[in-house]
Parts: sequence; structure tokens; C-alpha cells
Amino acid sequence: MTDMENIPIKKALLDYMNADFVSFDVPGHKKNGINKEMTEFFGEKVLKMDANSMKCLDNLQNPLGVIREAQNLMAKAYDADRAFFLVNGTTSGIQIMIFSALKHGEKILLPRNAHKSVINSLILSGVTPEYIDLEYDNNFDLFTGVHVEKIEEKFKNDDEIKAILLINPSYYGVCCDLEEIIKTAKKYNKIVLVDEAHGAHFKFNKKLPKSAIELGADMVATSLHKTGGSLTQSSVLLLNKGKIDEAKVEETLNIFTTTSASYLLLSSLDIAREYLVTKGSERLDEVIEYASYFKEKISGYYDILDVSVLDNETVKDFDLTKLVVNVSKYNITGFQLYDILRDEYRIQVELADFHNILCILSIGDSKENVDRLISALIEISTKLELQEKKAVHKDFFEIPEQVIDPRTAYFSKKISVNLRDSVGKISGEMITVYPPGIPIISYGERIEAEIIDYLEELRDNNCVIDGIADKNIEKIKIIEED
Repeated sequence: MTDMENIPIKKALLDYMNADFVSFDVPGHKKNGINKEMTEFFGEKVLKMDANSMKCLDNLQNPLGVIREAQNLMAKAYDADRAFFLVNGTTSGIQIMIFSALKHGEKILLPRNAHKSVINSLILSGVTPEYIDLEYDNNFDLFTGVHVEKIEEKFKNDDEIKAILLINPSYYGVCCDLEEIIKTAKKYNKIVLVDEAHGAHFKFNKKLPKSAIELGADMVATSLHKTGGSLTQSSVLLLNKGKIDEAKVEETLNIFTTTSASYLLLSSLDIAREYLVTKGSERLDEVIEYASYFKEKISGYYDILDVSVLDNETVKDFDLTKLVVNVSKYNITGFQLYDILRDEYRIQVELADFHNILCILSIGDSKENVDRLISALIEISTKLELQEKKAVHKDFFEIPEQVIDPRTAYFSKKISVNLRDSVGKISGEMITVYPPGIPIISYGERIEAEIIDYLEELRDNNCVIDGIADKNIEKIKIIEED
């Protein structure tokens, strides 16, 4: 057995279970099945594996044993210097990256399609955002990437920028020219942080885009639970040593990590890593074939996103496992198609917008399930009416004016006003459609009329709108101005 076939946390858990310990520690269910309903629901084995930190199982806050061994194997799998296990998703990874790399008052360069967890990290840290424009594809109505030249211009003109945080891939699978951006950042001595939540699988198949850590990013947060096969909420933080203090990362991780880390999540990371290293390439070949098969069968019924149809120099690559289905030629929105697939066909897709749905393929998929999706989409298309002119649903706006930094805005006094009365005021809330969790308007930004138009349209289409206090979506909190 090679070292990469070793699964140390799994082995330690099995040894612990077989040792038949009598438990006078937590968790309170004591693994004994007293609560029959819980036992029947989860199974005896899950309860027995739901253990607390102890010498034989190590401790995520100070890993010296099997967790450290598993993390070292994860680092080796990704060709990183260090890997840290996360049990609060990539959200905690983003928090740790920003806190490790920057100080209160320092400035970070961000694309405006950053996840809400980035903004929340700025509130906690007091780091100031400097946003950069993204290019936009009008055919598929989605953000693509950012010009390397625009990034270099920002670095040249603003010495206060200490770091850049990038999203790679985007939620729709679009990859920017990350290699050139990293080279440019290093030229100006800037720290590169990457939210690679949807790219955990990249490293394990050569047909996919290169991972950010192997391209030289300083820190990368990646969601193994999204595309790598681990349990929901389990992620990994990757570090390339040099610009960021390793000890600082460990210190920060202890701030944002629970002292009662779930061994179900930790062991799932360990098991997923072993599978990806030993079988991932072959399995992802099959998944990529599923994607190609899907595009072939659905061609003519819907437009499907591919790097070839994105005539944009900011696009370097595309994640072949992402299926973006455009509905613009029909009298239907992506939101409506999402609901039809779920309610009538029992098919759950990742997300929708006015123009598209996103379906994610992963190592857990089968050709049978892909066939089911194909059949449903074709059947639905036969019931839809074509529209000569594309419906106008503007998903792209100019970057709102950041009047007050997010932290100050969050702690400012706020009042609630009718949506229309908020135009021209400063937002006291961060409002997103979830998924994917990209802010429509954020703390401290100037509210423009087109933002309210868009928010009302989302409301009228029964979208899941997150972050707004008024669940009827009729009022919004603004900063009370003198």
C-alpha cells in the first residue's frame, strides 16, 4: 500500500470503535442507542463514529497525530506545502485567508461577484474592499472574467492594495487567466488568495483547468464536499509557504474553528482524498464523457455554455463538469425551469437565474441520472413557446459606490424604509440570491434604482432572497444619515 492509500482518520475511528470504550465524555448520546429514533435514523455505526477529540483521535485545534497525518497527505495530493481541514465549509477558509493575510484597515482587491462570506469576512476583519470590473457575456447573461491589464492598473495606481482575492472557477464554471494574474500579483509583491469552492476536483484530471495552488496562489480554500465527494460542510484550506506566516494561519484557524470538530466530516475528507488520488482521474474521465454526451443530446433544444461560445479574452478555461443550460429562446426563466424540474420531475439542479440553470456533475453521478435530466429537458422544451426577442432581465450592474466600508456600515444605526424610498441611500443590509450567494447590494453601498428594479423582479419570481430583514421584500434597511 502506498502512503496515499492510507486513510489515517478512518483507521483511528475504526480502532476506537472496536476497542469498546465506556464513555464518560461527550457527546451526550454516548453511542449506546438509548434514543431509538436517532439510532434508527442515523444507524448505530454513525453514532459510534460521532466521537469527541481525544489522544487516539487527535485534535483539530492542535493536530499532532492522525489529523496532522491526514492533512499532510491532503497537502501532498494537491502539491501544496500545507493543508488544513475545515468543518465549517469554505466560508471559514475565506475568513482564515483574509485574517491571516491582512490587517484591519488594509485593502484587498476583489471581483464584485465574490461570495457573501468574503463580505462577512471584511466586516469581521475591518479589511477594506477595492472592487474590480468583470467582463459580462450578453448571450448567456453571466460574468466571465477580469482583464489582467485592469488588475495591473489597480496595482500600479494603488500602493495600499496588499492582496487580491479571486473566484476560480466562477459558479458557472468559467475560469479566468489565473496563471497570468498570479504572475502579475507576484510582480507587484501582492498576496494571492483564491476561492476555489467549485474547483476541488481540478487537480485530479488533466482535462480540467489547473488548480490555483499549483499555479502558485498563496492560499486557496476549496470545497471538497461540493465536487470532491466528502460530506457537506467539509472543506480544505491550502497554503503555499512564503508570503503568509504559517503560524499565523494556525492561530487564525483556531479562532474560526470549533473545539468540537465532527469526526464524520474529518474522516470524510480523508476518505475523499484517497479516492480522488487513486481513482479520481479515471472517474472524472467518465464524468467528462457524461457532460459531452449531455451536450450532444441536448443540442438544438437549448444553448449550452462552453468556452468556445464565450468570445471573451478574459476567459482562459472552462470546467467541463458544469452544465449551464440557457433558456433565453423560450418564454420561460431559469427560475421557472428550476421549479419545473424539481416539482414535476424530481430533479434538483444547483442554481438558476433569469436566463440559465446550472447542473453540476461530479464523481457521484451516473449516466442513468444524466439520461433522466436529458429526457426531462427535452420533454419540457416541447411544451415551451419560442420567443423572437430575448426577454430583458438585466443581471449586470455597474459596481455600486462604496460610501462606507462594510464593517462601519454593519455597526451603524439603521432604519427600515420602503424599497423605492431607499434609492440614493446607503444600504444597511447585504442582500443575495441564494444560491449562489453573490451580493446584489452590500453594506455601505449606494442603492441605485436599477438595483431595486432587479430586487422587485426577483421577489415577483419567488426567488430565495437572503440577508434582507423584511421577508416580504417590501422594505430595506438603510444607514441613518445625519
